[in-house]
Amino acid sequence: MASPQKTPRTTTRRRRWWAEVGWKYPVAVVVVFYAAFPLVYALSASLDPRGSLAGSSSLFNELSQANYAALGGTMYWTWVANTLLVCSAAAVGAVLMGGAAAYAFSRFRFRGRRASLTTLLIIQMFPQTVAFVAVFLLLIALGEVVPQLGINSKLALICVYLGGALGANTFLMYGFFNTIPVEIDEAARIDGAGHAKIYWQIIVPLVTPILAVVGLLAFISAFGDFILARIVLTGEDNWTLAVGMY
Repeated sequence: MASPQKTPRTTTRRRRWWAEVGWKYPVAVVVVFYAAFPLVYALSASLDPRGSLAGSSSLFNELSQANYAALGGTMYWTWVANTLLVCSAAAVGAVLMGGAAAYAFSRFRFRGRRASLTTLLIIQMFPQTVAFVAVFLLLIALGEVVPQLGINSKLALICVYLGGALGANTFLMYGFFNTIPVEIDEAARIDGAGHAKIYWQIIVPLVTPILAVVGLLAFISAFGDFILARIVLTGEDNWTLAVGMY
């Protein structure tokens, strides 16, 4: 008597699982294939000794390291190192500065808070490249006082990226910080925790997803930037990958 009743229930459970969860797996496979195929195709073309992206009709038909060996006589790897340094520093700085500012706007109530949030919202509507003339003149003036912050300095380029990323990142993280209940802060404060302990040991672990998103966006933005990097970095040894490849 148990067997006839078990089959319909199992079928119903399977149908429910496919309706709620199961259909996501085929969609995920298609999405991953769509996103990964261009990367795999580029890797296959780079291993092709003919060195032509358009001529690669099949994946990994011929494997050779000749193209990578040819890069040894160029500044390519130096540009890669410069890019990773600038992008990593910009990403870490954007996360630290944006997280601290978002925590202050989310948890503290002070004069000028609403005006500051409105200003950040307005500033992020203008791309950073709009001010490249002002940035160039500012770095020339700073270079006369502090050479490390002048033209042809990777540190100066990092500071430029951080200045432009603060507005958008702060407003993005501010909305996520507001989803964390304030009662958690109050409970920790009753136990004797200060603002620094609450932020680093309680809030930061809870907002890790938005920190990762902001860090990734800042890294990608710095990695793909050409205009500001071309203006700030004038020496070939300091070029990023975008400038060097151009």
